[in-house]
Amino acid sequence: MTQAPQSVGLVTAQCAVFDAPFQLQGGAVLPGFQLMYETYGQMNAERSNAILICHALSGNHHVAGRYTAEDKYPGWWDSMVGPGKPIDTNRFFVVGLNNLGGCHGSTGPASLNPATGKPWGSAFPVVVVNDWVQSQALLADRLGIDKWAAVIGGSLGGMQALRWTVTFPQRVRHCLTIASAPKLTAQNIAFNDVARTAILADPDFHGGDYYDKGVVPRRGLKLARMLGHITYLSDEGMGGKFGRQLKAEGGYQFSYETEFEIESYLRYQGDRFADVFDANTYLLMTKALDYFDPARHFGGSLPKALEATPAKFLVVSFTTDWRFSPERSRETVKALLDAKKSVSYAEIESVHGHDAFLMTDEPYMQLMHAYLNRVAEEVGV
Repeated sequence: MTQAPQSVGLVTAQCAVFDAPFQLQGGAVLPGFQLMYETYGQMNAERSNAILICHALSGNHHVAGRYTAEDKYPGWWDSMVGPGKPIDTNRFFVVGLNNLGGCHGSTGPASLNPATGKPWGSAFPVVVVNDWVQSQALLADRLGIDKWAAVIGGSLGGMQALRWTVTFPQRVRHCLTIASAPKLTAQNIAFNDVARTAILADPDFHGGDYYDKGVVPRRGLKLARMLGHITYLSDEGMGGKFGRQLKAEGGYQFSYETEFEIESYLRYQGDRFADVFDANTYLLMTKALDYFDPARHFGGSLPKALEATPAKFLVVSFTTDWRFSPERSRETVKALLDAKKSVSYAEIESVHGHDAFLMTDEPYMQLMHAYLNRVAEEVGV
């Protein structure tokens, strides 16, 4: 009888410190940096069973498990990673990390600048997806991983997974890019700009140097998250969950307070996000999204960019995802086919919109199980 999926249990975050100067693609040089990460499962003797999880915009290194038994919430992809789950920690050694420029322990704008002894703030340089991949490769070297069994990510994480196959084509066996795109549309860039403008316009932003002033640009960050969250949900899913339900029945009134359930939900999500995320990191992450275009240095040809990789691919999209629509995933699939790569594609029926990659829709989970079983068999675990 198949054992029911379990949690990875209690986990501990680790910190990898890199003292050598790190050249960023934009031209700046960091004097050194650190990355926070977590691992789950055991590395096999051949070191062939390692999987890298790349996080999306608001993610971090805490992918699965809990830090204490009292933690209310597990890691952000706990449904996917663990014993008996699609990314099975009985078979794979799984690595999750917080990207450079993040706000959960990795070097970022809130970290101390060694040249000044104060937080980097507005002086922290721009980072792009390829910078993240380069820093992730250094962590892989530190862990003794020459080649990933798979690199997996949803949304912005899927962009990182795709970039791995361009920057380090020989270091990836399988690439799983989920609810992602080969580059942003103009509409997506516009959404990101409105979100950034909300932060920049907050009087507490102080040009990005708010740390030593004892304030946080909460209002701007809250608005940015509320806008983003609307785009992560589908109209069908939002309508099914909230509809036009009022919090309390009564006469009509002009009020700035929340009256509809959806208003209350969005403000709650905005407040919760502003409690745990850094505004400068939000600006950096969304700019990295905007800049992503792996075909740029290959004459605009994505097939040419992917030409060198021997990796096999799984591309997944969701029917109601309008932020990263199925059409965008099919662009990636076409480029892979044009480059004569091995690619599987699935378009999953879901009401959850862009957030579907974080959900547990049965067809999605079955697909991930089946594909990762194939990966496990290929590497002999």
